[in-house]
Amino acid sequence: MTAPASRTAPASRTGTADVPGTATPGTDTPLVRFERRGAVAVLTLNRPAVRNAVDSALAAALGAALTELDRDPTLRVGVLTGAGPVFCAGADLKALAAAGVVHDPDHEEWGFAGIVHHPVRTPLIAAVEGAALGGGLEIVLACDLVVAAEDARFGLPEVTRGLLAGAGGLIRLPRLVPVRAAMEAALTGEPVSAATARQWHLVNRLTPPGHALDAALELADRIAAHAPLSLQAAKRLVRASSGGTPDDELWRINAELSARLLASRDAREGMAAFAERRPPVWHGC
Repeated sequence: MTAPASRTAPASRTGTADVPGTATPGTDTPLVRFERRGAVAVLTLNRPAVRNAVDSALAAALGAALTELDRDPTLRVGVLTGAGPVFCAGADLKALAAAGVVHDPDHEEWGFAGIVHHPVRTPLIAAVEGAALGGGLEIVLACDLVVAAEDARFGLPEVTRGLLAGAGGLIRLPRLVPVRAAMEAALTGEPVSAATARQWHLVNRLTPPGHALDAALELADRIAAHAPLSLQAAKRLVRASSGGTPDDELWRINAELSARLLASRDAREGMAAFAERRPPVWHGC
């Protein structure tokens, strides 16, 4: 579907959507709010009464929302945030103790919170207010970019509860920050400030409290102005490189993606727009 290469959201594509299976059981309250703002989708964890702690229902809702994000060809970027003053306090320990799981039992391949193993093609930005602790930080680590309020906190407190940060925290964090910083965070369980996370390059941008979502949307709009296939390919290659994929495999993926993009309609449009000194109109094909 053709979408204008503009940072202004088309009015007809703006609004809250119903994503199947995302309501709190017995109510109409969505566990994950899914709002389209032009080419950007805002996904909001919506259990503020328990600091957006993750149980299996929330995991199923977030997994479904991420699937919808990838499925909709008009969406180019997702922004993930939390309702209320806390991004996410991690796993719902009461639910974990009672049921033994905090993932979607119908999609175990998605992993914790429906995200840590979910192969999302669309670029995803975390907009963090308040705390992102334990599984909350692991959700942040599964995103591609992070915008945080200056009073946000990040940590892996699992060792203080006799648990392990087993949803990617101890795998992804050492790839993103200095290894000794990751080791200290893992062994002390103590949270770090947003300023420290920025120094570690865990956070891309800091904002005054209450403005993380606004700044994330501004960043998302800048990204969404570009060719969707190129965005997906760039994300895939950077992820593969940072994940330790061998160089020979990286070059194979690089050649495959480059050839596919060069043959695309959007590549022809991009070059024509450059030659004609006009904004490109992307088609996603």
